Amino acid sequence: MELACLDLEGVLIPEIWIAFAEETGIDALKATTRDIPDYDVLMKQRLRILDEHGLTLPQIQNTISRLRPLDGAAEFLDWLRERFQVVILSDTFYEFAAPLMKQLGFPTLLCHRLEADEQGRIVDYRLRQRDPKRQSVRAFQLLNYRIIAAGDSYNDTTMLAQAEAGILFHAPQNVIDEFPQFPAVHTYQELKGAFIEASERDLSL
Repeated sequence: MELACLDLEGVLIPEIWIAFAEETGIDALKATTRDIPDYDVLMKQRLRILDEHGLTLPQIQNTISRLRPLDGAAEFLDWLRERFQVVILSDTFYEFAAPLMKQLGFPTLLCHRLEADEQGRIVDYRLRQRDPKRQSVRAFQLLNYRIIAAGDSYNDTTMLAQAEAGILFHAPQNVIDEFPQFPAVHTYQELKGAFIEASERDLSL
């Protein structure tokens, strides 16, 4: 029994923080887990910048309302769901993801939550658990699933390492160079091939 686990931002949808940074003109908000491996450091930096500029959750959600999945993402996800059970493991937040999940046909999503005050100011964030992507893969393995996982950033690498097969998709060169043990692909067609290869490798054991 096989389960496909996918990262969300950069794999199926645009990077939300980059989109918001481009709309606000605040370059510091463009930093993602491709740049800063420690997620807590990254989020504290983001919240500090939002506070300094008086930016609120509704403003970010307004940007998100205009985003669309990456070209070919919905078709790839449909293809994948015909062949595997699929779970999205993301370090985004439910308060961000809902409009984009609708466009992707509401796949199962495990992520985090934000805390905002009455003025819409984001005051904190609540992780579902520490190292959530790896822990989720580990839990699925305890249910006797074999995991094939794909992601693009530093925060995906523990998930890829825990899985029976890990794939880097459209990852930056710095991540590819640091984690040469994972095959790196850059198109959905190549990603399909990587999933098929990983699945057939299991069948040949």
